[in-house]
Amino acid sequence: MKRAFLVLVAVAMLAAAAVALMLYMRTNEPFKGYAGTEQFVIIEPGSGTRTIGQRLIEAGVVRSDVTFRAALWRSRRARNLQAGEFRFDRPMTPLEVVEKIARGDVYNRRITFPEGLNIREMARVYEQQGFGKAVAFIEAAGDPSAIRDIDGAATDLEGYLFPETYSVPRDTTAAKLVGVMVARFRQLFTTEMQRAAEALELTPRQAVTLASLVEKETAQPSERPIVAAVYLNRLRIGMGMQADPTVIYALQRAGRYDGNLRRDDLSFDSPYNTYRYSGLPPGPIASPGLASLQAAVAPAKVDYLYFVSRNDGSHVFARTLVEHNENVRQYQVLYFREQRAKERASRSR
Repeated sequence: MKRAFLVLVAVAMLAAAAVALMLYMRTNEPFKGYAGTEQFVIIEPGSGTRTIGQRLIEAGVVRSDVTFRAALWRSRRARNLQAGEFRFDRPMTPLEVVEKIARGDVYNRRITFPEGLNIREMARVYEQQGFGKAVAFIEAAGDPSAIRDIDGAATDLEGYLFPETYSVPRDTTAAKLVGVMVARFRQLFTTEMQRAAEALELTPRQAVTLASLVEKETAQPSERPIVAAVYLNRLRIGMGMQADPTVIYALQRAGRYDGNLRRDDLSFDSPYNTYRYSGLPPGPIASPGLASLQAAVAPAKVDYLYFVSRNDGSHVFARTLVEHNENVRQYQVLYFREQRAKERASRSR
């Protein structure tokens, strides 16, 4: 009897060793039980290991509960599993799956908003990138409550949605994304910058509005403080801003902009038209980047009142109208006359 018992114990030990070896091998064996090239698994906050394992099994990411449990035991990461949405796009071992979830390697999508876009233009980016409908973004951006303490006059979030590349979960709603963008603006538009604006006798809203003009007028880093100075110099002497981007924005708000700005458009009646109304426009016309915000509160110490495009992305600045008219003649009248002559010569060949 004793001999038979020892044989049974030996057999049981061998069987246990065989099972242990099998489980060890399975935890190192890549598995893919889902169709297609990728599978997403959402793990809710507070989910236990049993629930997580069941989600992974149903999704075809791990083979069985036994192998998942074995991987948890081997990795000693059972207490580190995190919530979120996880993307699986290749066969993975149970150990790799556990490690991915324990690291919190959640799946995020990237969306980039360039500097100088207004709310409607950002909404188009949001929809084109497949995050949702443009109307949802516009609706979320229409609630100014997130910026009310900085700008009590705001009727929407124009100018306060910071332009940047954001990495967000796949199911991020328009409201959540807008909230992240406003939070980023608040982080960068510091108390020190607001104090600098106050020293220039600008409210935060006026500073952001000025920054939006700078953003739309030049992409040259060295020119931003100079452009800001031009507009502030004009503001101090009561001279009109006469900024083409404000007219374009007014036409866009009215649904009348077709991509071309004509001379007649300069008389379009809108408080945003700085050819008709003096001072800064009522609010921002786009979302300025950090460099333009900094330029608005730290303008260059120059006495320029005018600038005109050189047609190469840069501008030439002038102190007097006589200087400015000469620059216009050189860089606009003569330049485009020469371009038309070249086009005619090319067509005649």
